[in-house]
Amino acid sequence: MTPEPDARLRRVVITVAVLNLGYFGVEFGVALAIGSVSLFADSVDFLEDAAVNLLIALALGWSLAARARLGMALAGVLLIPGIATLITAWEKFMAPLPPAPIALSVTGLGAFVVNFSCAFMLARVRTHGGSLTRAAFLSARNDVLANIAIVVAGIVTAYTRSGWPDLAVGLGIAALNAGAAREVWSAAREEHVDAHA
Repeated sequence: MTPEPDARLRRVVITVAVLNLGYFGVEFGVALAIGSVSLFADSVDFLEDAAVNLLIALALGWSLAARARLGMALAGVLLIPGIATLITAWEKFMAPLPPAPIALSVTGLGAFVVNFSCAFMLARVRTHGGSLTRAAFLSARNDVLANIAIVVAGIVTAYTRSGWPDLAVGLGIAALNAGAAREVWSAAREEHVDAHA
């Protein structure tokens, strides 16, 4: 017997939330240890993803209008990692010391595995839950791209001994989150209009 869509979606988003919360601790610790802007940005994003997925689990069963309002709020939440990254990037810009390249690449590779797994799980349920599930899927998809960039930044850093690749990737992650926030806001606004039609 096939589980109800809401029950299936709730299981997926709770699993994704736990994975994100777990890897946040790993990546945040490494980011602080090696002074990496890109890992810092990505670790904050893991924490934000955990929060988004827990909110989705709570919002299942809410009315379309209530979910649309939460979707608009989540669009704002998606901007938080970008703002945190800009602050960290400004500090790094003043002293662009390179992070440890091997730790950067290995941690980015681990993040890729976690985010790819989450994106795969969310892709199978992304048509359920409206803008909320769209927020989670877009965030996981963007994180996979960001993790590839982090691994590349580690390789480039190993050859150049420069802090600029890490800084550039950190700013790119901030831009990806801003784009995802815009897409989620647009989808939530459409749902809000539909709910009041």
